[in-house]
Amino acid sequence: MQTTKTAKRRRPGEVRDAIVSVLKSRPRGATVSEIAQQVASLIGEVPASSIRSYLQLNTPALFARMERAQYVLNGFSYEPPLTEKSPAPLVSSCGKSTLVLQDCLSWLEERPINSIHAVVTDPPYGLIEYSDMEQQKLRAGRGGVWRVPPSFDGSKRSPLPRFTVLKQTDLDALEQFFSAWAARLLPVLVPGANVVVASNPLLSHIVSNALAKSGLERRGEIARLVMTMRGGDRPKHAHVEFSGVSVMPRSMWEPWLVFRKPLVGRVQDNLRRWGTGGFRRISEERPFGDVIASAPTRPAERSLAPHPSLKPQAFLRQLVRGVLPLGEGVVLDPFAGSGSTLAAAEAVGYASIGTEKDPEYFDIATKAIPRLAKLVV
Repeated sequence: MQTTKTAKRRRPGEVRDAIVSVLKSRPRGATVSEIAQQVASLIGEVPASSIRSYLQLNTPALFARMERAQYVLNGFSYEPPLTEKSPAPLVSSCGKSTLVLQDCLSWLEERPINSIHAVVTDPPYGLIEYSDMEQQKLRAGRGGVWRVPPSFDGSKRSPLPRFTVLKQTDLDALEQFFSAWAARLLPVLVPGANVVVASNPLLSHIVSNALAKSGLERRGEIARLVMTMRGGDRPKHAHVEFSGVSVMPRSMWEPWLVFRKPLVGRVQDNLRRWGTGGFRRISEERPFGDVIASAPTRPAERSLAPHPSLKPQAFLRQLVRGVLPLGEGVVLDPFAGSGSTLAAAEAVGYASIGTEKDPEYFDIATKAIPRLAKLVV
């Protein structure tokens, strides 16, 4: 008996939303064929002729047509094409890891669609702490937005960013940045790719909202159980008068946000085609869990990779191993810092790519990745 194949039914506005999402990820514009290719990665095949008609019918109301038959969102912070070709970024390789000295937004714009299978990253929670000015203050030991704790019993503690000093304009900029980042990231991911992002209880809601609005599916949080020096202090300049008061709870955990690019079909369909859609079990008997016990980063690791936000290999290796359900694919860290995520991927045998825009941290990571990867934890 012959059956007739019917076209996939779409919700009203689904194609429009997909086109808008694609153009948010391409602020310098994209051709009809490029848009069609990325739309297909988001919602399935849509004829290029339909996309061309939709663009033409909604220009200039929603879209603007630029030179070389490229379209952009009308009024969406369009960035004109570069007049001069940027020099090739510096690249460092170690085993299965590749580190690129480049801003992650620019790097993501150049990536082919469906080329990254998972993301594990510890981004700047508030953008200002990794600005050039604040990094100079930190390296000079003068703090600025960074709180540089005093040494205790001969142990030098790590700097902590003062998130409580962020102004509303800083918080707005944070959400805008992560919205732009997620929009560029989405088409680069394969369907079902896990995106695990370190955060903190004060700012996680801002980052989470930005990622969700950009089309990633929220899948919960992973709690890194670790005692930090943040919180628990008595009122400043009134610690004697209110000696029994903690201004805020002492931080005993760190939230890592878990998101996923929407699946194509069922989980098993996505696993068969893309190798993604879930987490790798710890063993046949133990599923991957959302609580991971951790200690602060060891001094031995900090000596190899001096970065204020360095996470321990014992924790990262568990997390990185889990994000590829079949143990195959490429893990991305777009805020590579001193390379700890890439080192963890190297230790568990995964291919990885990292981008880092700070030349000093890039140099540190180039040396640190092979050394961290060899550590016994």
